[in-house]
Amino acid sequence: MSTASDDGRSHAPIPLARPAVGAREEELVLETLRSGQLSLGPRLGAFEGAFAARLGTEHTSAVSSGTAALHLSLRAAGVAAGDEVITTPLSFVASANAIVYEGARPVFCDIDRRTLNLDPQAAAAAVGPRTRGLLPVHIFGCPADLPALEEIAAARDLFVVEDACEALGAEHADGTPVGARGNLATFGFYPNKQLTTGEGGIVVCPDAATKALIDSERNQGRAPNMDWLDHDRLGYNYRLSELACALGLAQLERLDDLLAARRGLAAAYAERLGAADRPAALDGLELPCPDSGGDRRSPFAYVVQVPPASDRDAVIGALRARGIDSKPYLPAIHLMSFYRERFGHRDGELPVCEDVSRRSLALPFFPGLTDEQLERVCAALAEALAETPRAAATASTAP
Repeated sequence: MSTASDDGRSHAPIPLARPAVGAREEELVLETLRSGQLSLGPRLGAFEGAFAARLGTEHTSAVSSGTAALHLSLRAAGVAAGDEVITTPLSFVASANAIVYEGARPVFCDIDRRTLNLDPQAAAAAVGPRTRGLLPVHIFGCPADLPALEEIAAARDLFVVEDACEALGAEHADGTPVGARGNLATFGFYPNKQLTTGEGGIVVCPDAATKALIDSERNQGRAPNMDWLDHDRLGYNYRLSELACALGLAQLERLDDLLAARRGLAAAYAERLGAADRPAALDGLELPCPDSGGDRRSPFAYVVQVPPASDRDAVIGALRARGIDSKPYLPAIHLMSFYRERFGHRDGELPVCEDVSRRSLALPFFPGLTDEQLERVCAALAEALAETPRAAATASTAP
């Protein structure tokens, strides 16, 4: 592995993420712009159909964001005020927020140390009289243990809503694409995702009736005949524009290449950071778990955990001083100020999540990251860890 030098600090900064868009995206967006129809036009249905075909499902409803997809999915599942929904604390905050939107309570359970997904045993133990459903997240593109979670749900008559916003292209052990098991499932298309529409998301619906409901609620509760004067239910402005759908169609055309690039980058990081001859400063660094049991990850981000005694935030600062963008991925939701104050959460409740959250950082990860840039990142990480003081006896005792 090469070693960064002081002149490496003068290199162009390397961002954490960057959308992979090109000539085809520009072509379809300009075509749509010139058509004069920028909302509720033919691109919407075309994008929904193409996405459904890609996943091997029939019914999808495109919306303005992954958060909107989660919100409408929970409404369709029947969540009501006073209900409880079991979910993971290691996620982007939207997965929990969408539960709160409907007056329900997120019940956070600890995570699996290896996959970082919701631990099925912890989820089963958390089921109570107010539990209405489960909301697992396929974190960083790693498939959650849906067979085990679905078994819990079936035994107690609970719904499952999948947050697959980071997992487009991932597969379960039986070959089923993540999001295509028949549950309500959501995907997000923010610029750092495997596929982007700028902003946007989609709900994978189990049947035509659910799609009709979500299609109406995303459009202010308007009736199917689009009559402006007939709004027969509460709705929202969660529409996805024609321009966004055009961008999505172009991305779908080259999705295989985009996914392959991400898998190649993840493999290159693992090879360099896990090499036998890696710098000693990298000892104790934990990498994303490899695929196992037939499940196949679709890498959304490359998230590592610094050694237990290291100061993660100091490492991030040292990386940024070298022009390498990095961020904590992810804060524990139950310890965010809103959730502490609203639901009374405190440090120490979920030790595995809290340890992982304290140690995790995301490295630059996007199609187009060059070999030279990747080498720079790895060398800078080794330097940052080497120069960051480690506490002698603060190793984690979390299970």
